[in-house]
Amino acid sequence: MAHSDLGRFGQVVEVSDGVYAYIQSDGSWWINNTGFMVGSRGVISVDACSTEARSRAYIEAIEELSDQPVRTLINTHHHGDHTFGNYLFPEATIVGQERTRAAIQAWGPPRSAPFWTEAEWGDIELAPPFLTFEESVTVYVDDLACKVMHMGVPAHTNNDAVVWLPERKVLFSGDLLFQDVTPFILQCSLGGMLETLAVVEQLGAETIVPGHGPVSGPQVFAEVAEYLRFVKRVAAEGVAAGLTPLQVALETDLGEFGDLLDNERIVGNLHRAYSEVRGEPWGTSLDVAAVLADMVTYNGGKPLSCHA
Repeated sequence: MAHSDLGRFGQVVEVSDGVYAYIQSDGSWWINNTGFMVGSRGVISVDACSTEARSRAYIEAIEELSDQPVRTLINTHHHGDHTFGNYLFPEATIVGQERTRAAIQAWGPPRSAPFWTEAEWGDIELAPPFLTFEESVTVYVDDLACKVMHMGVPAHTNNDAVVWLPERKVLFSGDLLFQDVTPFILQCSLGGMLETLAVVEQLGAETIVPGHGPVSGPQVFAEVAEYLRFVKRVAAEGVAAGLTPLQVALETDLGEFGDLLDNERIVGNLHRAYSEVRGEPWGTSLDVAAVLADMVTYNGGKPLSCHA
């Protein structure tokens, strides 16, 4: 893999001929990865970034490698770190799973307080997808097929999509996969995440651009699944003991997972796992504000660190 020099925000990694990952360090809160495929008549981008400055830096990185416009922008899901910069791609057809459009509109503009430290978001305008699909759609950069697929069940969100390049064995996973960063399932489903990962793993990807963290190999599937099974075990024990998710989190030794970034996510993940232990359907709505408040408590009463 070819690497460019680390710029102000991100590093361009050529993961296959004409296929690039844009990796933003350190991958913590609101610092996502994107990627792009360069063709003779245009560029396909996978996601935008969270802030105006980060998205503009990403666009500059694309322009260093191609004089063609970004004609297609694929959103892997609705979360703002992947979509707030959509509006800076005015020539692009924005593509997303059907539920992504409404979810972006419901999410609304960026805001930090009271749960995150302040960030310079910039002059963000919401720009949801205007070409949507239910299960899959294929887009092409020249003759290279890029299969955009939703696996049918709630996972990180209810609208996750992967971008799969079968000829190159390259996968852009969105936030179904995290490398060196704590996975996060508060919004949707632990069981659905495990089921989805099992299906996506069968695609046979050899190079994976996760939603957060460095470019990875297929071992990342097992690493994320192992963490999720750990959360599931801890939740079952907590429910049996009559403890709240916050109480359990405060008493839990994260062990091998303690070095992952943003480990306060154990609280939100346990809230989601508790819901499923209680037998509630995957994706049942939770009081997200209350859960985030618990995460702040776990963090010593300090807002969660956002370096976006």
